[in-house]
Amino acid sequence: MSVHLHWFLPTGGDGRTLVDRHAYTDGGIRRDRITPVSGVRAPDIEYLAQIAKAAEQLGFEAVLTPTGTWCEDAWLTTAALTQVTERLKFLVAFRPGVISPVLAAQMAATYQRISRGRLLLNVVTGGDSTEQKRFGDHLDHDRRYARTDEFLQVVRGVWGGAPFDFHGEHYQVEGGLTALPPDPLPEIFFGGSSAAAGPVAARNVDVYLTWGEPPEQVKQKVDWIRGLAEREGRTVRFGIRLHTISRDSSKEAWATAGRLLDDLDPETVAAAQQALGRSESVGQQRMLALHGGSRDKLEISPNLWAGVGLVRGGAGTALVGSHAEVADRIEEYHALGIEHFVLSGYPHLEEAYWFGEGVRPELAARGLLAAVPSPLEGVPAVNGRPASAPGGAPLLVAGGR
Repeated sequence: MSVHLHWFLPTGGDGRTLVDRHAYTDGGIRRDRITPVSGVRAPDIEYLAQIAKAAEQLGFEAVLTPTGTWCEDAWLTTAALTQVTERLKFLVAFRPGVISPVLAAQMAATYQRISRGRLLLNVVTGGDSTEQKRFGDHLDHDRRYARTDEFLQVVRGVWGGAPFDFHGEHYQVEGGLTALPPDPLPEIFFGGSSAAAGPVAARNVDVYLTWGEPPEQVKQKVDWIRGLAEREGRTVRFGIRLHTISRDSSKEAWATAGRLLDDLDPETVAAAQQALGRSESVGQQRMLALHGGSRDKLEISPNLWAGVGLVRGGAGTALVGSHAEVADRIEEYHALGIEHFVLSGYPHLEEAYWFGEGVRPELAARGLLAAVPSPLEGVPAVNGRPASAPGGAPLLVAGGR
């Protein structure tokens, strides 16, 4: 089992700080409680294209694009980015409750043809009733997962290439059809830590995603979902969502984490924690429990730092350390059964290079993934020497940056 590395597209904005507009008491509509920050980068298509191209060049397989009120639409944004990339896949997040499953199946099929087969799907059931109601969804937490279960059954059914009927509590479909099914079928990623989420994953998804909890907690989740899937006669693969701060030395990495923390005043942290504490998401509550809103003892496991979760919803932990130390932790999670690593960092453009040029070679040296082909591969020799050799084309040494 090899490692699959993915990056993140910050379609809600980016910058050199953890402060963003997702995490506050009213979802960011009013900012009177938030200390203004500088250096914020708007999620315009030119900047997102820089990140996508960098991720492709650095050997990431795909990029995750979030969904929600404060992000650009994931389908439209990534469809545009397929036209400026060649190999990069797009892990498109969407919410089942706000779109017809037959339409979603048709959109996925069209996307596969436009992108030449580069779509992955991240199904987000939703853990915030306030956010769901903005989109006209008024179901409670457990019923949302029951609806997701039906949604995925319909999607897979209409991808079969023949008229498909379905009669459930939430969807009634007669003759549902995707005239030209997607080829290949997009892999379906899904996350959820509640009792209602587990059976949905076991019955329907290809990859179960967890946020970055300490290894022992991740192992418990893997064992839980694996057992449920076995009872369904299925096999589910596993992934993890983490931030990274990787540097040439451990000291540099922790200094960077410290600077991110220094940007956060107590009022900002308190406002974010108040908002996040109202979430119905069991996964979000587990993230909050890792630090309890305190800046003390944020290294909750070797090289696993919970500082991000002080102000950011969703994935709240980062791998922090030297390139070798971060590779150690990835290898540790991999040994538990984690195959997909969906990573990010602040800012996303620069951190992609730190990880891609620093950690990826470490993982390749350990046999966990293939080395990125050199851009000089196939370039004619100069003066009898390969282009990559001294005396050939000049080499630029980036020092992990």
